[in-house]
Amino acid sequence: MSQPDAKLLPFPKAPRERRPRDPRIDAFRGLALAMIFIDHMPGNPYEHFTLRNWGFSDAAEAFFVMSGIAAGLAYAGRFLPESRAEKGIWPAVAPVWSRAWTLYLVHLFLTLAVITMFAAGAEYFGMASLLQKHNLGAVWDDPQETLFGLTLLGHQIGYVNILPVYTVLLLAAPAAILLALKRPWLLFALSAGLWFAAGLWRLNLPNFPKQGSWFFSPASWQFIFVTGLLIGIYMRRGERFVARSKWLFGIAAAFLIFTLVWKYVPGVGPFMNNQMWKLSELGLPFHITSHNKTFLATPRLLHALALVYVISCIPWVTRLCAHRLAAPLRLMGRQGLLVFAAGTVLALGFQVILFGTDKAPPLAWGLPPVGLALLLSLAWAADWRRRRESVRLPDQPLRREELRARAAPMTAPKLGGTS
Repeated sequence: MSQPDAKLLPFPKAPRERRPRDPRIDAFRGLALAMIFIDHMPGNPYEHFTLRNWGFSDAAEAFFVMSGIAAGLAYAGRFLPESRAEKGIWPAVAPVWSRAWTLYLVHLFLTLAVITMFAAGAEYFGMASLLQKHNLGAVWDDPQETLFGLTLLGHQIGYVNILPVYTVLLLAAPAAILLALKRPWLLFALSAGLWFAAGLWRLNLPNFPKQGSWFFSPASWQFIFVTGLLIGIYMRRGERFVARSKWLFGIAAAFLIFTLVWKYVPGVGPFMNNQMWKLSELGLPFHITSHNKTFLATPRLLHALALVYVISCIPWVTRLCAHRLAAPLRLMGRQGLLVFAAGTVLALGFQVILFGTDKAPPLAWGLPPVGLALLLSLAWAADWRRRRESVRLPDQPLRREELRARAAPMTAPKLGGTS
């Protein structure tokens, strides 16, 4: 028997070395989702321990910055010059916009679910007041125009208003990524300028059919998303967007301590708030001298940025996030959209129960842990399914060819051996 021709035997390519997944991303995203879930049930005792009690910002800022980091890590590689030269620009843009479309559909589902739950609660508990909660009144008062507004994101239900902003930001993300790869600090400066202009001139998207504007101004909240995006792009290269500095770390840490003093030391809060009022009287813009959430006022923004920088500079934070005790948070973080959507449905459903039972203390204590357990179970099931589908047995390709041959025996050639 002659020896096989070596040229016909393809030499296996060396597997591409995958960058280790930073445990901080999943852990902090999972923590932010857990805090959002708890904060979306007002009146429960656990809300006194979420992020909003430790400074000016809350889990919303954490959600946006983590979303930006995730977008930078997931999509930036497709926009690199060599990738665009090989495949073109559309394969890079399509996944980002596809994700935006998914978020839009999830938002519509959540909106419909909340409307249904509050209507059912009003009927079950005999509480017509539930129909007026969280901007729901327009659904019953003017259903034709309001349903049109819901579809166009012009009318948003309370506690279900974060995904529309994220959707808009993802639509603009390809342009931001392209600029970030060439001139990252120019993107940062432009983003900061847009944030300032949005607060100065109240730039926001309008509501419909009612008057007013979105609860989260996309023109303002894009700044913290873009900051996260730049962090993620630099992380892909194994670098930092803002280098470690003892001076900067000290300033950021001091500001975080100062916010706690402002909030909790008697007399300091009223004094500082009065000074902010005096600055506003001198003509400083309101988003500099207030704690406004819609336009991401300066105290909230600085607190969020300082918190991100300090956490990123502490080495043991990475080890803590990688610890087995943080595994539940990492698990929920890996299934971010699923956990967020399910958490929103559970939180608003629990709100109906709490309203209907006049916030009975046992339920206020018991429902949040039950909800978190359900979210963790759901994340585990989704993660298990993902891992199961990603495992490919060695004989799977052969089975696939056999199935094709059986499906079309006249056209599919019979394999005589393996290559």
